[in-house]
Amino acid sequence: MPPLEIAIAGCGPAGLAAALLLHRDGHHVTLFERFDAARPIGSGLMIQPTGLGVLRALGLEDRLLAHGARIARLTGEASGRSVLDVHYAALDGDRFGVGIHRASLFEILHAAVEAAGIAVRTGCEVEGSAREGARRRLHLKDGRSVLADLVVDALGARSALATGPTRALAYGALWASVPWQSGFDETALQQRYRRASVMAGVLPTGARPGTSVREAAFFWSLRADRLDEWRARGLDAWKAEVTALWPATRPLLDDIVDLDQLTFARYAHRTLGTPAEPGLIHIGDAWHSTSPQLGQGANMALLDAWAMALALRGHQTLDGALLQAVKLRRRHVRIYQAMSRLLTPVYQSDGRLIPLLRDRLVGPISKLGPVMRLQAAMVSGLIGAPLRPLGLA
Repeated sequence: MPPLEIAIAGCGPAGLAAALLLHRDGHHVTLFERFDAARPIGSGLMIQPTGLGVLRALGLEDRLLAHGARIARLTGEASGRSVLDVHYAALDGDRFGVGIHRASLFEILHAAVEAAGIAVRTGCEVEGSAREGARRRLHLKDGRSVLADLVVDALGARSALATGPTRALAYGALWASVPWQSGFDETALQQRYRRASVMAGVLPTGARPGTSVREAAFFWSLRADRLDEWRARGLDAWKAEVTALWPATRPLLDDIVDLDQLTFARYAHRTLGTPAEPGLIHIGDAWHSTSPQLGQGANMALLDAWAMALALRGHQTLDGALLQAVKLRRRHVRIYQAMSRLLTPVYQSDGRLIPLLRDRLVGPISKLGPVMRLQAAMVSGLIGAPLRPLGLA
């Protein structure tokens, strides 16, 4: 395909990765970011073997490993009983996850974008887009606009470029980044549950670029409609609740001295029926948003960006390329959308029966070889073999 003028809306992992891939293929790319300076939002996430495949292809794996923490297993306990114990070693090959702060992932991708000389226009809040002949015009809220051959929507779950119903999920999570403390497993995401309505987790996230201080992401599940009540109760009451569930977290909590150190992440479920139309494609959460189990949202967004670039290389027409990009990803997206609907109530809900079954049954059967492999494939994002059709296996 001849070089295109491409406007990418959003400077998250999806937008930055897409910009790098498309620029390397010879297209003229401009990134549009609503903040005055591009920056990440949130705390830690896990890069799974799926997302790692894309970052490896981009030549960024070494930087990721230098600033993240290699994760070998995921554990969960409820009432002193193991209810989750997933080992990446159950998979074929050298598979693992990488716990990393969102700021580190952003810096790695953003530095690569800067080094490539890709234009980033900040202070540009996107309002919408419209067809204009054979091209598409991206409209900004300040009245400006830009005409492009292709607009890539990487604005996330609340994208102004995407239409269709969005279902807000009842539960979200409080997140904070804290200095790493001894007493936790440096190679594991560890979680503690009380039924499905209370969950705490500690994820090693390595050291951010420019510092040698290792960190952890601490998260606490919370219903969105109880956020004001949580604030009213105050920090000490919350810390008492956390330590009652998981006493070992007390040293981590000592570094949280203000409620504003905790960021509340709201989750939503939405799937676009038509993720591509003439001159426009939605990728990442703009196409398919779910409860972000184990960082799957960022990993799937990276796969979307790769699929789009791959499809553009293989087609002579833009419309055909966009349809192929969606085709390459649709099956995997549907699988993980369905899995999210199924598993979210197991870990974030007010129900009692489902977590009871989880606590009594999941732990024992997860020791069985086939179940161990299935669980590892699920958390790693490898159900449905998404890397093979993308040439990343």
